[in-house]
Amino acid sequence: MSAPQLVVHRDKELMAQAAAARLITKIVDAQAARGTASVVLTGGRNGNGLLAALGSAPARDAVDWHRLDLWWGDERFLPEGDPERNVTQARAALLDQVPLDPARVHPMPASDGPYGSDVEAAAAAYATALAAAAGPEDHGPVPTFDVLMLGVGPDTHVASLFPEHPAVRETERTVVGVHGAPKPPPTRISLTLPAIRAAREVWLLAAGEDKANAAAIALSGAGEVQAPAAGARGRARTLWLLDSAAAAQLPRELYPPAAA
Repeated sequence: MSAPQLVVHRDKELMAQAAAARLITKIVDAQAARGTASVVLTGGRNGNGLLAALGSAPARDAVDWHRLDLWWGDERFLPEGDPERNVTQARAALLDQVPLDPARVHPMPASDGPYGSDVEAAAAAYATALAAAAGPEDHGPVPTFDVLMLGVGPDTHVASLFPEHPAVRETERTVVGVHGAPKPPPTRISLTLPAIRAAREVWLLAAGEDKANAAAIALSGAGEVQAPAAGARGRARTLWLLDSAAAAQLPRELYPPAAA
């Protein structure tokens, strides 16, 4: 697993714009090298802010949207179209504006979908879809995502992996149903740390002073069960993208002055 690298931006708007530009470059490079690219999206204000910035980026048309696979790191187990679902927010922020191939967009099941209220069956179905998309070169039950993005919660949670919860301890399954989440809604679907660590690059997004303590804890050597963000690592790169407010409690030696 790669060691964390930090990039700190002046404010959340600049962070979103820079992250969007970085993501466009990564997608274009992957498509040039292998024909396709795969990205795992995150919800929340920082994930949606990045998608909105990507939608207005001058270079967005450099991406071949038909050759992009989109997955999600977690989802609120709510009915299809619910405004709280990550996929609903992603469609509003970007996805409905670009010519994606619907067959390459892989939302997690909704609570009124084919598995009804059985979140464990819904999670297992998503794990099956990931395994079907993995090739021999992936060496595992999930694709080697080019970029997997995660928002960092004030309690250090990533995806729907919360501190001390059973899901963050999972070592075998790639997708799990989450019950009793401390943040509403209580029932969710989430990738596990083993699935997250299959990505070439993991990007952790944190903006705002309410994320400062979480960033400091996760980057101080905390254990992943107590601070799930500390366990989110990419195979080739782990990148923390922060604004100055979220980086306020970090030792300055962790990132160069120019990064601010």
